Amino acid sequence: MAAAAPKVEKHFVLVHGACHGAWSWYKLKPRLESAGHRVTALDLAASGINMKAIQDVHTLYEYTEPLLEFLASLPPNEKVVLVGHSLGGLNLALAMDKYPEKVAVGVFLAAFMPDTRHKPSYVLDQYNERAPAEAWLDTQFSSCGTGNQPLTSMLFGPIFLYSRLYQLCPIEDFELAKTLVRSGSLFIEDLSKAKNFSNEGYGSIPRVYVVCDEDLAIPVKFQQWMIENDVAKTDVMEIKGADHMAMLSKPEELCHCLLEIACKYA
Repeated sequence: MAAAAPKVEKHFVLVHGACHGAWSWYKLKPRLESAGHRVTALDLAASGINMKAIQDVHTLYEYTEPLLEFLASLPPNEKVVLVGHSLGGLNLALAMDKYPEKVAVGVFLAAFMPDTRHKPSYVLDQYNERAPAEAWLDTQFSSCGTGNQPLTSMLFGPIFLYSRLYQLCPIEDFELAKTLVRSGSLFIEDLSKAKNFSNEGYGSIPRVYVVCDEDLAIPVKFQQWMIENDVAKTDVMEIKGADHMAMLSKPEELCHCLLEIACKYA
């Protein structure tokens, strides 16, 4: 009888969403590692325990620098499974555009997924057009940029966290979030002036969109619109019963989903 093929270790790089940090992956990371894989969960600039303040981060590029520096440090020929949650989808697009040779597949977990035909701000503009202002509840917005570099910061309030992001999570995770969230930004002012992501970079890498069917922050209807807006025909998977924070409300299901994606693409 032929020996079974040895299991190939994959490298997952996890990118958090706005106002969050690497801490939001604390349930998923050990599950992937227990399956025999390497996992890197990063804090983006002014997030988690990163020492910068949001007032010192003016562009999406500056916000993404910890991820870009990490990808640049990888050995030649190593490709990662890049997973982005929520706003982290835009960090993925930027990183995939700059280092396409470093990424085997980009996984958009209930994430904003831009295209190559419009400005990088397009999906956020569409989201804001469809979401009434009152949907942000007690989220605090403030202007913290300069005349040359305008920037709007935001901080999720406890009502928004509980009723839009964490409604199906254990109460302990909601309490953790209330303690650890920091001011962030959507960087719309910067993204509205940025160049389109390229077909040769971002557009050349396989993408998988993971739909969370109980998401109240980026509703399923808008997730489906982004998938249909993508002419590259993104692969689609779905996690039933997951709110916006699938890594906390459905960590086991998300782990299986990512292992399946890695097996197919990495």
